[in-house]
Amino acid sequence: MESKNNAKRTFWEYALEPGFELYCLQQDAQSKGGFQRAVNQEVIQFHFCLKGRGDLQYNGGAYTFSVYENHVVLLYNPQKSLPIDLVVAPDTWMLSVVISIKKFHSLFSNDAGQISFLSPENSTQKFYDDRVFSPATAVVLSQLLQCKVDDSVRALYLKAKVYELFSLYFDTTAADLEQCPFLENEDQVRRIRQAKTLLLEHMAEPPTLQELSHKVGINIKKLKEGFKQLYGQTVYGFLLDHKMDEAQRLLATQKYNVNEVGLHLGYSTSSHFIAAFKKKFGTTPKKYLMSVSS
Repeated sequence: MESKNNAKRTFWEYALEPGFELYCLQQDAQSKGGFQRAVNQEVIQFHFCLKGRGDLQYNGGAYTFSVYENHVVLLYNPQKSLPIDLVVAPDTWMLSVVISIKKFHSLFSNDAGQISFLSPENSTQKFYDDRVFSPATAVVLSQLLQCKVDDSVRALYLKAKVYELFSLYFDTTAADLEQCPFLENEDQVRRIRQAKTLLLEHMAEPPTLQELSHKVGINIKKLKEGFKQLYGQTVYGFLLDHKMDEAQRLLATQKYNVNEVGLHLGYSTSSHFIAAFKKKFGTTPKKYLMSVSS
């Protein structure tokens, strides 16, 4: 593991295996930064931006591919090498994973059909993807960037967390659910999605089922049934899971104490928040906060 720390940034890299590397960069709020690495065309690149913005530059800066906050970019081009030339804005946290296509394919050999660019007909085609990542992914990124574990288990911990990132990235459950064929029509799907958006926008003071059904123009029975079909959970079960994922993400930033997170999520008393968090994760928010700050 190679690490470089100074007043302006923290940068470290770790070779998990031959052809499987991890790069972590935390840039301060006063200056730009970045790093460069030569890679060949036989690798897949993942670039996660937890905070700020990074620019992947090509052809001497003539072309730029930006990675925005809360986004992950996947790059794969078997026809041409894409050397990493990353320039990040001030106050940016980024994590990059580079893995050989051979190693990557071995991880998914039984489920390669779920990943379009691993199929034989696409094996020689380039594949670029840019998407917003989930709160659960943000938590794993924060844990990796801080990486406060004993040296004796560091390699195991880092590899496990990178595999967790892969599993979250390629989990097709949410995407498949939104294409659910059992709902009556596209208009109903649109209304259910609108209900989910309203629910998350007002998660601290969520609307009642009656209010939600009225706002999206669908009766309560269809709202409840459609939501379960589309997202696999009840309306408020979905909201609770989202709240807990958000709580974990906020605590991992170490910017908020337990009471502040609970209030942000709409809990009038800390005891209710603590009970919900412990039921979801098996530990209290305070113990979780101590684990990420120790």
